[in-house]
Amino acid sequence: MGNIARLNIDAIRSCLKDTQGNFKHINASLTVKRTAPSDEVIENLVAGYKKIDSYLKNGTKLFEIGSSECLLELNQIVLYQHADISKEEQAYQFEATKAHFYKAKHGGIGQLMEWLEFHKNSNVWMQTAGIFTHILSQPQLFLEGNHRTGSLIMSYLLAKSGHCPFVLSYENAKHFFEPAELIKKRRKKTLDEFLYLPKQTRKFAKLLKSEQKDRRYLIKNLV
Repeated sequence: MGNIARLNIDAIRSCLKDTQGNFKHINASLTVKRTAPSDEVIENLVAGYKKIDSYLKNGTKLFEIGSSECLLELNQIVLYQHADISKEEQAYQFEATKAHFYKAKHGGIGQLMEWLEFHKNSNVWMQTAGIFTHILSQPQLFLEGNHRTGSLIMSYLLAKSGHCPFVLSYENAKHFFEPAELIKKRRKKTLDEFLYLPKQTRKFAKLLKSEQKDRRYLIKNLV
């Protein structure tokens, strides 16, 4: 199985807060401007990284049969962990997301599992980046929060192989947001899937690999 990395949650939160503080400068570099992450968004993301760390600790395998609810759980965390909405509203949103997640034509969990099976021999960088582009392209895997949930799923796959998780930073934000903005306009089961999305997957794979020089997001390795 190799080394499974454990996450340094304090370092991850610190980086996300730094990203928040520098978002004016980040936006200046983006073609499509984005809203700076709020404190709530950051704390939801941190809660998501904590959940990823617990999955790693417990040996949870996100993409095994029977584990798809864990992916839905991650999406709920990044959207609502610290949100000021009622439990009833959360339950309603969860059921809507769940229906889309399992039944969406060309964009649900079934097709993602097919994609994984077809690419099971790809290296970790290409597989991780490919899952992200698959999640983000149309129709997206979740109704909302695909960027954030996709980042967590990428982090799980990377850490499971002993690598650093992906954490949005001042340094990588432009290289993350710019291609992501283009990917979410492309569609699965069209020529985009065979011509355009593989190109963006290679770009993301290169970004993920380049991030491995910074080991501050890891606390230890478990064999």
